[in-house]
Amino acid sequence: MPQVSVSDDGIARYLHLGTPWVQGSMKLKEPFEIDLEYVQRMMAWLLFVDLDTLTERKAVQLGLGAAALTKFHYKKLKMHTSAVEINPLVVNICRTWFKLPHDNDMLEVVLGDASMEILKPRWQGAVDALQVDLYDHNAAAPVLDSVEFYSDCRNMLTPEGCMTVNLFGRASSYQRSLDKITEAFGQGHVWAFKPTREGNTIVLAQRVPTALSREELQVRAEAVQARFGLPASKWLKVFKQVMDTPPKSA
Repeated sequence: MPQVSVSDDGIARYLHLGTPWVQGSMKLKEPFEIDLEYVQRMMAWLLFVDLDTLTERKAVQLGLGAAALTKFHYKKLKMHTSAVEINPLVVNICRTWFKLPHDNDMLEVVLGDASMEILKPRWQGAVDALQVDLYDHNAAAPVLDSVEFYSDCRNMLTPEGCMTVNLFGRASSYQRSLDKITEAFGQGHVWAFKPTREGNTIVLAQRVPTALSREELQVRAEAVQARFGLPASKWLKVFKQVMDTPPKSA
């Protein structure tokens, strides 16, 4: 396991896994808000659900990072939230330095290998919001990135469930990952953001596609922004459905 370290600049605190790469962050004055732009975009699943039903839904994060998503789902959305993390040092650091609460009836951190954990019966067809952010300390490509893995993620979802994935790396790596997600979920089930300035591209996949006009999405985005302070109206300028069959990579 890589060493885990923390730095801060007086405004935000950062998580590092043995390198200068930032693996997560937290605003010191707003510890339960989401700081990084790409992490905020992983909340785009909110555009596809009734916001009044959130407390009845379940969220899972594969990869804890600095616990921004886990804390937001638990504290802000009041959802039952589980995170799967393989590195016990990350869990300890998040509880010590990133204000991650201890496990309780609505929050749990599962220490284990995500590829094995998600096969357990408890997760099948039970998850409404699945966020996947699985990178090692080199942050070169996703640790788990196969059609089989994304199919297993799909099996976790409820009919209304969405998976959001952080893809970071070379353009060719992104295209291969998008191909695999589309193969696992199906044509018309996948949406993608344009890359952030840092190079993170968030992809969203639905178990069952939702037919929404841009006008309906705009209304929903405004509601998400008003209720939770996420820049959802801006998302629609850089977020669209992946309709065409992507070219196969060599």
